[in-house]
Amino acid sequence: MIILIMIQNLTLIVNTRNEEHNLERCLRSVKGFAKEVVVVDMESTDNTVEIAEKHGAKVFNHKYTHFVEPARNYAITKAADGWILILDADEEVPSGLKEKLLEIVAKDSADYVRLPRKNIIFDKWISHARWWPDYNIRFFKKGAVSWGDEIHSIPITQGRGIDLPAQEDLAIIHHNYQSIEQFIDRLNRYTTIQAAEKVKKGYKFDWKDVVKAFTSEFVSRLFLGKGYKDGVHGLALSFMSGVSEAIVVLKVWQEAGFKEHKTPINLLSIELSKSIKEINYWKANELVGETGSLTAKIKRRLRIS
Repeated sequence: MIILIMIQNLTLIVNTRNEEHNLERCLRSVKGFAKEVVVVDMESTDNTVEIAEKHGAKVFNHKYTHFVEPARNYAITKAADGWILILDADEEVPSGLKEKLLEIVAKDSADYVRLPRKNIIFDKWISHARWWPDYNIRFFKKGAVSWGDEIHSIPITQGRGIDLPAQEDLAIIHHNYQSIEQFIDRLNRYTTIQAAEKVKKGYKFDWKDVVKAFTSEFVSRLFLGKGYKDGVHGLALSFMSGVSEAIVVLKVWQEAGFKEHKTPINLLSIELSKSIKEINYWKANELVGETGSLTAKIKRRLRIS
């Protein structure tokens, strides 16, 4: 039996918003591992705060911003100097990862670490469709990492960084989407924010981008990301991710007041044909790669079919 030692200068940070069904599991997975736990709650209306306090967390409040980055930066200011481990309330840390983090601290081998994340979606570990290894910077020395206040912003880093190997035992376990309804609810919330940011950056609506946005994301996940290897889970997630990207564009249209844009049948046909051609091209690539016996002639036929 392996007994893990507490990292004396480690703060666990968890941002919450109505997470009473997840937070207990998250905090139990790191019990006795971090010296302090900081929970920054965004106006929860359930028992989230009570659960956090029961586990000895220092609880701070932050206005609800519909996405986590602003509250995450605020939480970092509340952490003691030393190492910080950031988790979402629907995540947990396996023992193998804790052992590895202890080793990194003991050797002082990095200032920040990118951790793989194992996404459990619709009751299945999604190991393709760009959901794995899903690297995130979640372990770092205070002052080495910060986030912009935009949704899904790329963290700003300083110092030495390392990536852990893409191994299950070294990955954060993320109990991600548990239902189609949850996916759609988050899709609706995030796409509104993303559309506003595109408008802010000067993007102007173009109806062709509705088709392009869907196709690019769908192909990227189902074929390039080999989402088809995750069965109907991969197909469903690739399709819904494509829809999400198209909705961002449509919400820009909405922001502009649903202005009329003509879609002549000849131009519409061209865009849809491009989309089908792209899907067939990457489908052919995967067929060639999977069988190893198809000829270039068959590949070309699939590409134009």
